[in-house]
Amino acid sequence: MSQPVDNPKARGIRSAVDFGALLAFMGSFIFLRVRGVEQAEAMIQATWVLVGASILALLVGWRVERRLALMPLITGVFALVFGALTLIFHNAEFVKIKLTVLNGMLAAALFGGVLLGKNPLKALLDGALTLPDAAWRTLTIRYGFYFLVVAIANEVVRNLGSEDQWMQFRMVLWFAAAVFGLAQVPFIMKQMKAAVAEPPPSPDTGL
Repeated sequence: MSQPVDNPKARGIRSAVDFGALLAFMGSFIFLRVRGVEQAEAMIQATWVLVGASILALLVGWRVERRLALMPLITGVFALVFGALTLIFHNAEFVKIKLTVLNGMLAAALFGGVLLGKNPLKALLDGALTLPDAAWRTLTIRYGFYFLVVAIANEVVRNLGSEDQWMQFRMVLWFAAAVFGLAQVPFIMKQMKAAVAEPPPSPDTGL
């Protein structure tokens, strides 16, 4: 069995393709709206791009790392499933509700892992960090609340706003996710220094 590739270049390519499907989806929706396509129809047509780009992202991730990392795999599968439902039933609500279902499930998995004394976030981050168990628990709780807030906010926007407003929310959420991730860096760097003299985390992923 091939060993996974773990180097900065591979991680950079994987990050690029992870966001590529989302950017392609949003870009195609904006293009269609500028061309005068009605909101719901533009969302459905843009979903074709989302499905195709998601498949491409998974294939590129496999080609670069010779494996499918857990988080890109989860998000890719959800994009494909809910994208397919959108196209089959010609209903844009499926692609919008994906955020609620995915983030709600991630929040439940993280909080459930904490209650069971596990570190599910370690599995989602694919072993990219070496941290003490207490630090993993703190990060897991933070990410759990983030996913929960996103799921709730998405339901509010999905039910009260238009497709245009939902897409604006999706764009804002992309930047919010980047800010949230950067906000964790000082804590992670501090804990990585503290972890030098400690054994590596348990390989039990908690999922």
